[in-house]
Amino acid sequence: MVRLLNVYTISAFAALGGALFGFDISSMSGVLGTDEYKQYYGNPLGARQGAITSAMAAGSLVGALSSSFLGDWLSRKVTIQLGTVLWCIGARSANAYYWSHYFRLGIGLTSSLVPIYQCEIAPRKIRGRVVALQHSALAWGIMIQYFIQYGCSFLHSQAAFRLPWAIQVVPAIILFTSLFWFPRSPRWLASKDRWDEVLSVLAFLRTPNCDINDPLVLAEYKEIEEQIRAEREEDSASYRELLGKRMRKRLFLAMAIQAWSQLTGINLLLYFIVYILEAAGIPNTLLFSSIQYILFAVATIPSILWLDHWGRRLSLIIGSLSMAFWLYLIGGLFARFGEPNPVHNQAYTWIIVDHPAASHCIQASTYLAAVSFAMFWGPVSWTYPPEIIPLRIRAKAVSLSTSTNWAINYALGFAVPPLLRAISWRLFVIFASFNVAAFIHIWFRMPETKKLSLEEMDEIFEHGEPIWRSLTNVLHRDRLDALARDIENSKLHNHRIVHVEVDDGPGRLSQKEDV
Repeated sequence: MVRLLNVYTISAFAALGGALFGFDISSMSGVLGTDEYKQYYGNPLGARQGAITSAMAAGSLVGALSSSFLGDWLSRKVTIQLGTVLWCIGARSANAYYWSHYFRLGIGLTSSLVPIYQCEIAPRKIRGRVVALQHSALAWGIMIQYFIQYGCSFLHSQAAFRLPWAIQVVPAIILFTSLFWFPRSPRWLASKDRWDEVLSVLAFLRTPNCDINDPLVLAEYKEIEEQIRAEREEDSASYRELLGKRMRKRLFLAMAIQAWSQLTGINLLLYFIVYILEAAGIPNTLLFSSIQYILFAVATIPSILWLDHWGRRLSLIIGSLSMAFWLYLIGGLFARFGEPNPVHNQAYTWIIVDHPAASHCIQASTYLAAVSFAMFWGPVSWTYPPEIIPLRIRAKAVSLSTSTNWAINYALGFAVPPLLRAISWRLFVIFASFNVAAFIHIWFRMPETKKLSLEEMDEIFEHGEPIWRSLTNVLHRDRLDALARDIENSKLHNHRIVHVEVDDGPGRLSQKEDV
C-alpha cells in the first residue's frame, strides 16, 4: 500500500512555490493586451512598460538574497512558509499600485528554498524528477494564471487585471497550510545536531513502514553524518568560502546555469508573446498565446519522467541547440518578410503583412522554442545549483544563483520592451546567440551529477578528468548501495542503530535505545 504522505506528494505540494513563480511571470503577460490595463496605466510603452514588468523581479531579487541566512536559521520549511506570507502581502499590494510589485519578496524566498528542500529530501536516483516538479508547477502556474486573465479580459472594468492579481494568493495559502504536516529537511536537522530526528525523517521518507533499521536508511544517515563531520573540520560555512579555490568553480557554475536559463530568450517568449504574435500578423493574440502556455506546461511532463535518465548535461546541450535554432528562424523570418510598422504608438516597430506562411511559421517556432525550454532547460536550471553545493554553504550559494536569475530577469524585463522597438528582429538573433554560448560553456565546464548522492559531489568536482569525457566510472560506483550492503551483511561494525517507535508523523520519537 502506498502511503499518502511520501517524497512525491511532499515535493508536489512544496512545488506550489514554483507555481507562485509561474503566477508571477504570467501576471503581466495576460493583461498587456487588455484595453483596461492600457487605459489605467496610460498605454505604457518601451522603458515605462519595462519598469512595470521588471518591478516584480526586483522584489524577488531581495527575497532571494535574504533566503541564505533565513534558510539556515529558521529551516527550509519555515522560511518557505514565511515566503508565502510575504507573497500574499505583495500580491495584495500590487493590486493597488504597480510599483508595489517591488515588495514581492516572498517569491524570492520560495524560488531559492523549494529546490533546496526538494533536493535534501529526495532519494538520489529520483532527485532530478522530484526537483523537476518545481519547474512543472511553474509552467502550470503560468498557464492557469494566463487563462484566469484571459477570462477576466472580457470584464469591462479594472477587474480585468485586478482580479487575476488577487487570485494569486490561493496557491500561497495552500502551500503555507500544507507545510505544517511536512518534515523538516534531514540535512538541515543534521546541521543542527538533531540526529534522532534525522534518522526518523529519513526512515519516514525512504521506507513505507518508517523502518529506521533499513540498511539504505542507515547508509544515508551515516553518509550525512560523515559529511557533517568532515565539513566541521574545515573553517567553512561563510561567504568567504564561496569564493575560495575549492568552491568558486561550483558557485560560478550554479550562477551561470541560472543566468543562461534567462538568456535563452524564454522571458521574451513568456512575458511578451502577445507583442511577438501581433507583430507577426496573428489575429486574436490572447487566444493564440494560450496555446504556447498549454504546450509549455505539458512539455514539462517528459522531464519529470526521464530527467534522471537523460542526465543534466545532455538536457542542457539539447535545449541550447534547439532554442538557438528556433530563435534564429524567428529572427530570420522577421528580417526576410517584415517591414517597418507605420503605427508609431505600438510596442513593436517591425511587422509582417500579407505573408501568412511566414506568420504561421513564426507562431509555430515560438511554441517549439518554449517547449524546448520546458523539456530541457527549465527543470535542470532548478535541479543543478542546489545539488552541487555542500550542505554547509548550500543556502548561501543557491541564494546567489537564484539572485542571478532574478537580477537578469529584472534586467530583461526592463530592457526587452525598448529593445523590441529599437532593434526588432535582431533581438531574436541576440538571444539565439546566447544559446550557442551556453552550449559551449556547458560542453566544457559542466559535469554530470545524475543519480549521485548530495554527499558525493565533492568527488565529482575534484576527480580531475576533463568534463566532456565519460563519467561512467564515477557515476556507477554506487557508494551508498555498497554501504547499505555492508550494513546488511554486518560488515560495518561502527555504525549506530537506533530502535525507536515512530508515530504517524515524521520526526516524533516516543522511545529509543542505542545499540
